[in-house]
Amino acid sequence: MSNLTWHHVSVTRKRRERQNGHRGAILWFTGLSGAGKSTIAHAVEERLHTLGCRAFVFDGDNVRHGLCSDLGFSNQDRSENIRRIGEVAKLFVEAGTIALTAFISPFRQDRDRVRHLVQPGDFLEIYCRCPIEVCEARDVKGIYARARRGEIPDFTGISSPYKAPLNPELELDTGVNTIENEVEKVITLLYRLNIVGAGQAVRGATA
Repeated sequence: MSNLTWHHVSVTRKRRERQNGHRGAILWFTGLSGAGKSTIAHAVEERLHTLGCRAFVFDGDNVRHGLCSDLGFSNQDRSENIRRIGEVAKLFVEAGTIALTAFISPFRQDRDRVRHLVQPGDFLEIYCRCPIEVCEARDVKGIYARARRGEIPDFTGISSPYKAPLNPELELDTGVNTIENEVEKVITLLYRLNIVGAGQAVRGATA
């Protein structure tokens, strides 16, 4: 690292945010497999796009097809998976973009590490709370059944632990509430924290 020098840019985050009309942020959706993380994240992205915001979803399965295709599911590889996506999400924040991530991210210390990569207020932990029984009932691929038969080792919620957030910015009860209701809670949070503002409300009304 001693041979590397940080290059200071002229097009700053503030200038990009001013052009975009909203702040950059990380919306970190976490929860068990089948809890609705990807579904809600993509629905929020669709809503933000309608409002004229620059937003992008990093989906756990999609990322493992490319950026993290060399990783397995050991505890060490899971942590590295989250470390990599955290660094990429940080770059998106610097670009003034709202980065939405949908990862089980079972370990609290990994999520906290990403939080500390960015400025206070830039990382919003969104806990998709859902009973494992409901997650299993939604499992059309049968991966929970395979995990219970011992065919999938280190499966979160079955043979590997999930450490739920202690103080998330938002907790969604995805086992009970509709997608529409949960999306509205996320959007409300973004307005309350001034990540999106009045400009987006006007665009949304005329879209």
